[in-house]
Amino acid sequence: MTTHPTGHLRPAEAAAHFRARLALYTDVSDVAAALAGVGDPGFVLIDSRSTESWDQGHVPGAVHLPTALVPERAEEILDRAVPVVTYCWGPGCDGAARSALALAELGFHVKEMIGGFEYWVREGFEFETGQARERRTPDPLTAPERAAACGC
Repeated sequence: MTTHPTGHLRPAEAAAHFRARLALYTDVSDVAAALAGVGDPGFVLIDSRSTESWDQGHVPGAVHLPTALVPERAEEILDRAVPVVTYCWGPGCDGAARSALALAELGFHVKEMIGGFEYWVREGFEFETGQARERRTPDPLTAPERAAACGC
């Protein structure tokens, strides 16, 4: 990498970085839109947290595959031809990254859902618990109050 005299990457190198970042990460809004769309979303959503965490709440339609079980269970429950998106608790947890790494090392195409379950709930998307489906009011610090999308 070549830095500009001001310490910044040259524009072409910055563009390559952000292109690569978008190839490896997705956000909760994009995942929610894909899951709400008509037909197949084009990926399998994996919740990489513990059973206790899964029971506390998870994204509807997600598959529960704790990070520690990826090496032994991924090939029996996932199709290598279908991309995978992983998530864990939120930005303070590396579980989704560890799960994504394990899946990539097994040959799966994978992205990480940034924000995790925390931002799924904070943005007001429906989630499931052991008892029912719930939805919370969107947090105005993470989602627009009067719009369907943030516009970014």
